[in-house]
Amino acid sequence: MRDFSWKYFAKTGDVESYLLYRQAAEAAGAAAEEPAEEEPIVYDEEAR
Repeated sequence: MRDFSWKYFAKTGDVESYLLYRQAAEAAGAAAEEPAEEEPIVYDEEAR
């Protein structure tokens, strides 16, 4: 469930899927951090 919700969040940016990912991570007893193979998306506010 964590893997699916993270991949869905990474593709869509849907906040609800990220919250589901965090909830699943906490329920599994794992740290709720992004997977290491994925780099976080950084938005540059000045580029807009």
